[in-house]
Amino acid sequence: MTALLYILLAFIIGVAIWQITSIFNLKGAIATEKDNNTQGILFVAFGVFFYGLMIFSFWKYSVILLPESASAEGVRIDKLYIVTMLLILFVQAVTQFLLFYFAFKYRGTEGRKALFYADSHKLEMIWTIVPAVVLAGLVLYGLSVWNDVMDASDAENPLIIELYAKQFQWEARYAGVDNELGKANVRNIKGINTMGVDMTDLNSLDDIPTRELHLPKGRQIIFKFRSQDVLHSAFMPHFRAQMNCVPGMVTQFSFTPNMTTEEMRVNEKTVAKVNGINKIRAEKGEDPYEFDFLLLCNKICGASHYNMQMKIIVQEEAEFNSWLSSQKTIAEVIKEN
Repeated sequence: MTALLYILLAFIIGVAIWQITSIFNLKGAIATEKDNNTQGILFVAFGVFFYGLMIFSFWKYSVILLPESASAEGVRIDKLYIVTMLLILFVQAVTQFLLFYFAFKYRGTEGRKALFYADSHKLEMIWTIVPAVVLAGLVLYGLSVWNDVMDASDAENPLIIELYAKQFQWEARYAGVDNELGKANVRNIKGINTMGVDMTDLNSLDDIPTRELHLPKGRQIIFKFRSQDVLHSAFMPHFRAQMNCVPGMVTQFSFTPNMTTEEMRVNEKTVAKVNGINKIRAEKGEDPYEFDFLLLCNKICGASHYNMQMKIIVQEEAEFNSWLSSQKTIAEVIKEN
């Protein structure tokens, strides 16, 4: 593979040198009407190919897109994404069409002279004011969505969970019966206390440490993020949630799951994606894959960054409460060890 890359690189460099030499040889050359017609037709042909390729890509590769959001807040984020993409695609389609069309329509022909004028106040006003108004509207819309998603001040009985990042794994800590996390600091890391929880803080005694993330459907969850070493980024793509984990400080994000793991597994788009993955795995002789929500690291944090993930299981609240009540508190874990 390395040899192939070197060969490809040498070929590209050769083509670049040839093109530069050709440009120097064209010095003083005058394009004929035939040349202009040929270039105009080629522009139209490339424009048709460009749009055809774009439409084909949307049709062929839409299967790799994520299914609908598994969180209530993610639904609004998806709407913002759709509005933004429709706006971008509209502008791109119009501007690219005009580029190819004008290249053909105004190609050089005998007897035609280009009209030059220094400025147009009308055009300047249009292409300054219209983008400014549209972008301002988009920014205000995005800010409104962001503020609503980030504001958890009016949450009723939220579940508090700390996600602790370190090279190259995640740990979780649930607030106990008091629904308040105890203090923590990396200086407290010792033995089984791998998250640096301050055991002198009474709020810490009923906290519950886990290596698997269980979430209840329909209940708002406030996540507190910490990092032990470098900058990590907690990314839960199916919930449209992402937040940096910064050493020395606590960051926060919240969302409300609206779909259990089992419900997502039977989602039409999820089934199609899983079938595609398992087809590839079968060809390689690998075991079939079963969908799970995942917590990933979205910062390149080191050599094993790609493997830094934690399984997320979304359950009905009664099932979640049963699981949580079966877990040991951090005080019990430390006492046993």
